[in-house]
Amino acid sequence: MKRCAIYTRVSTGDQHTETQMLDLRAMAAQRGLDIVATYTDTISGAKARRPGLDLMMREARRGRFDVVLVWAFDRLARSVRHFLQTVDELSRLNIEFVSFREQIDTGGPLGRAVVTIVAAVAELERSLIIERVRAGLRRARLEGRHIGRMPLDLDREAIFRDRQRGQSLRQLADTYRVSRATIHRVLRHASVVQENVA
Repeated sequence: MKRCAIYTRVSTGDQHTETQMLDLRAMAAQRGLDIVATYTDTISGAKARRPGLDLMMREARRGRFDVVLVWAFDRLARSVRHFLQTVDELSRLNIEFVSFREQIDTGGPLGRAVVTIVAAVAELERSLIIERVRAGLRRARLEGRHIGRMPLDLDREAIFRDRQRGQSLRQLADTYRVSRATIHRVLRHASVVQENVA
């Protein structure tokens, strides 16, 4: 009986991996695989470094399992490069990669070819989504709508005065309820303005 590992991932804490786990456990049972490890991440798929995935790859190198089951390609990685690097390493370790949604198994050459094509399409889809978001932001700017956080309403002159009276950056940050970095920016800007006036 082949030993298998299950990898699941969700992007945010209010999402759950139960559906992925149910499908993957059923697939393992159907294929007669012995589940020896499960790895889970709650993190964006765009991030290559993930605690669960990193641990899975370390244990793969130690020969802990023979097959990796994932619910879908995009659970493992969002970029073609990262996806193929991971699948290539698994292949070099003689570990099969199986995706539930795409019904792909890298045990054969056809599965390997399809993995490359599907991963390329997944990255294209992600790029198109990003481009649509950017286009929406550009349109919002052209229409004069505000995007992002509202600018801080600070009494810059009072901050500069308090600093000249000897207050530290931390004291100023606590008084005006902003970060020290913000206070530093305000003071730097005030200094530049004074120099220009002088």
